[in-house]
Amino acid sequence: MLEQQIAEQLERAFSDYGFTEPSVAKLQKASGVSLRTLYRYYPSKESMVIGALQHRHARYIELLSAEQTNSRKDNLLAIFRQLEQWMQTQAPSGCMSMSALAAYPDNTLISEAVKQHKQDLLALFETCCGDEALAMQIFLLHEGVSAAWPVIGAPSFEAAQLTLEQLLGNS
Repeated sequence: MLEQQIAEQLERAFSDYGFTEPSVAKLQKASGVSLRTLYRYYPSKESMVIGALQHRHARYIELLSAEQTNSRKDNLLAIFRQLEQWMQTQAPSGCMSMSALAAYPDNTLISEAVKQHKQDLLALFETCCGDEALAMQIFLLHEGVSAAWPVIGAPSFEAAQLTLEQLLGNS
């Protein structure tokens, strides 16, 4: 329980300050626990990053899975509506996983956490549409919105929505 609460606060801190700026002292203060307690659960700054990413991943997958029905088209359109909401409220600066990867390009554990997140997203899309090739196209569309959002905002979602509807046709 405490570990998840710390991860939640670390996620918020990394979202607010990025990955390179906050010192461990700043992260400790943001976590609301003693340095000893923080290090008990997350013994390095890199493990704090991974804990924050895993916490965010769980929240995001839960959000995207919330409105699933029996309709492939409705499921995928719902995912993109949730993506727009997420970008507006939780990720106006873009994908936190990709930001972590940019800040720690040589860290194998962070790279693996990001890869797992992306693989889980792809698997979710495949489950929703039942088509591996279409799932990859939808994944790339999702990633495009995540990357473009900080620069162009809502028009990236609107373009993705139109593209998604074209991909899905009358399904």
